[in-house]
Amino acid sequence: MATLTLARPLTGHGRAPALAGLGPHWYAAVMGTAIVANGAAALPVRPAGLTGFGELFWGLSVLALLALVAARAVHLTRHRDTARAGLFDNPATAVFYGCPPMALLAVGYATLAFGPRVIGTGPALAVDAVLWTAGTAYALAVAAGIPYLMITRHRLAAQDANPTWLLPVVAPLVAAATGPALVPYLPAGGWRTAMLQGCYALLGAGLLATLALLPVVITGLLHSKPLAPALTPALFLVLGPLGQSTTATGQLADAAGPAAPALAPAALVLSELYGVAVMGVAMLWLLVAAAANLRAMRAGMPFAMTWWAFTFPVGTCVTGASGLARHTGFAGFTGLAVALYLLLLTAWSVAAVRTAGGLAGGRLLRA
Repeated sequence: MATLTLARPLTGHGRAPALAGLGPHWYAAVMGTAIVANGAAALPVRPAGLTGFGELFWGLSVLALLALVAARAVHLTRHRDTARAGLFDNPATAVFYGCPPMALLAVGYATLAFGPRVIGTGPALAVDAVLWTAGTAYALAVAAGIPYLMITRHRLAAQDANPTWLLPVVAPLVAAATGPALVPYLPAGGWRTAMLQGCYALLGAGLLATLALLPVVITGLLHSKPLAPALTPALFLVLGPLGQSTTATGQLADAAGPAAPALAPAALVLSELYGVAVMGVAMLWLLVAAAANLRAMRAGMPFAMTWWAFTFPVGTCVTGASGLARHTGFAGFTGLAVALYLLLLTAWSVAAVRTAGGLAGGRLLRA
């Protein structure tokens, strides 16, 4: 199986070049931080302090995004050959180019949710509009470009398939889930309708691409046992398209009211029927992924940046369950959203602490 290592060979002093390991997979930390804020915004229960808590994580996600964009600019300058090889020659690293657009989209949505009280509605809206536009364009480029490279250039085998292959095609689903929040701020009429229809198109693109790729991924998992320890957390990535598509249908149902009132009742029914069914599948897979990771941890699974897969996919299930609670009024979905949010906070805490330790020792930036 292809390795996730991006670093160049050791230098004459026995140390790898600085930032050699700063690949696109690092944006998963931004995604995981932003989804904590977005989950706080979506929760159907509003305990005291939740808004301030969400603002804190929104601020952390903004700082993390700015720091990472700057660091990646340095990486692409100093290690251009490594970055080029990671995209064009190594499918194990190329798929992680699905992370940057999702980070942009998640931070943009959090800015619109929590920014107005801090920086004002106008600036928050402007930031989200820019990040959503850039993130959506990036997501479409990745969703088309990475499969193209996998077909025409990358050397792959069926047993190499694993859940990281889903990252590029999930990105349009994130755009579909975050775009509807902009609809009420658009001029009434054609602009709102275009945004709504565009987000439904993004939903279809991401969902159908996932449905085409997911059987390949499951087949690869079944035929390449055991999964490499560093990739075991990636099992949680299957939750991403499930939770994100549920979130998207709920958000689109909310946006249909101001954008296309005639479609609103059908959109609401679709979001409920689809969301309930898919959330059931997501909870089933959550048990599978959790059991596999607990088994791997007992066997001594080492920390890697793939541990951030414990965060964003679970967060999409938080927002999906929260939407179902809001639309159905069923208390069971409220309880599910809260339980998943507590799981998300636990996962974020573990990943963040271990990442900080790896950064302090320099190991994560060398390998």
